[in-house]
Amino acid sequence: MERKTYIIVVAGGNGSRMGSATPKQFLEIGGVPILQRTLEHLAEAAPGARAVTVLPKAWFQTWKDLCIKHSFNMPQILVEGGLTRFHSVQNALRKVPDGAIAAIHDGVRPFVSAALVREMLSRMEKERAVIPVVPVTDTLKNADPLGPDPDRSRILAAQTPQVFRSEDIKAAYGQAFSTSFTDDASVAKAYGIPLSYIGGERRNIKITAPEDLELAELFLLR
Repeated sequence: MERKTYIIVVAGGNGSRMGSATPKQFLEIGGVPILQRTLEHLAEAAPGARAVTVLPKAWFQTWKDLCIKHSFNMPQILVEGGLTRFHSVQNALRKVPDGAIAAIHDGVRPFVSAALVREMLSRMEKERAVIPVVPVTDTLKNADPLGPDPDRSRILAAQTPQVFRSEDIKAAYGQAFSTSFTDDASVAKAYGIPLSYIGGERRNIKITAPEDLELAELFLLR
């Protein structure tokens, strides 16, 4: 039986690094809220998917008002964010049944392409987890001045969405929280779920700081 796709969009942060009173997911690029652009791109890639949007509880109404203002009528299940990203995803996964595909994406990555998402979902016919990655181009240094520097040819930067069989990732999120869990792939790996990698996209940036907003506006001009 074909698995249904659930897209979990994690936007539970308060955007402290952005220096704005408004959480970054609600800021606009090109006159459209970042979170809306993210959801639109994902809906284009998987039109039959069910969306689970994770937000701070205090901002539920703000998001509903923005959807009305921008005539954005995509059906969504709203879920309250947790203390950390781990706990936010854990909350969202309670809305996802076993036997499905769970694609977990950062709400402030609005430029992921539909082509990449479709390719990842296609690979899930044979894989248990698919993670988009890009090579690290910066020179890396060891925090210990006496230790060897990391070999950047062996280092990859992970992006989202990260895609899993729902029963796998739900079981993985049943583990006790660890500060080593920096993304969903790290949670899955700790549980023993085999990971498959796919080439990510340089444009699939995560908007976290004011300069990222400036770059995002430039992307819209191209």
